[in-house]
Amino acid sequence: MSVLCRVLGVTRGGFYAWFNRSPSQRSIDDARLQARIIAVHQDSREAYGSPRVHRALRTEGFAVGRKRVARLMRDAGVQARACGLYRANPGSHAFFANIPNRQREIDAQAPDQVWVGDVTYLKVNGQWRYMAAVMDRYSRRLLAWRLSTKRDARLTISALNAAAARRSPAPGLVFHTDRGIEYAAYKFRDRADQLGIVQSMNRPGKMTDNAQMESFFHSMKSDVIHGRQFHSETELRTTLKSYSAMHGLALDGYNHLSFLRRQKYSR
Repeated sequence: MSVLCRVLGVTRGGFYAWFNRSPSQRSIDDARLQARIIAVHQDSREAYGSPRVHRALRTEGFAVGRKRVARLMRDAGVQARACGLYRANPGSHAFFANIPNRQREIDAQAPDQVWVGDVTYLKVNGQWRYMAAVMDRYSRRLLAWRLSTKRDARLTISALNAAAARRSPAPGLVFHTDRGIEYAAYKFRDRADQLGIVQSMNRPGKMTDNAQMESFFHSMKSDVIHGRQFHSETELRTTLKSYSAMHGLALDGYNHLSFLRRQKYSR
């Protein structure tokens, strides 16, 4: 110990005073806050960086600064998950190149001119659920949503069918989404064509191109999701139905078989 203290340039008395000192209140608070930061990050499926973790904590009532959140995330080795492109896919690249952000060219003056959609993650009893939603850009009213254990084209088609059944839009409506594969799938593209809907997608790297849906999901999670644990899908669905009713959608799960039959026999 004497050699170690001599190398570090401290006295033995100083070392033992530091070693026996109780943790400060700040250190204790940091440890508790860091544990909550890690939980919020994991609930986001490791997608949140420090800005969104900070917003979630503020929503939960934590009086904490953004720089402190960033520091504690660095100390814990926590960071937002980044997506990588692992192999070339010429077909998908060609498809995305042909789908511009058409909604930027439209100054919507009435409902059912531009719809926006997206998919988000929600947790039920430790398992992920995926929520696909469709919103009218002009009115900011939620038109439809669907929940599934799988994030695929079947989910996004179901949400689109529900919105179309509710509003029966005229051909030429623009439907804008991010560049997710569940919107680029051939089945989804074919269904959009059948409905007379024109697809629009984010520009590469421009997440804010779909700001309306991003904002809705952020508000929804802040208002009724963060800080809660859902023990069953029924409990989650009840919460989503209540929240969606306040944003323009009275009911989810209404019967739209008659609409689908009309579509079938009109072709």
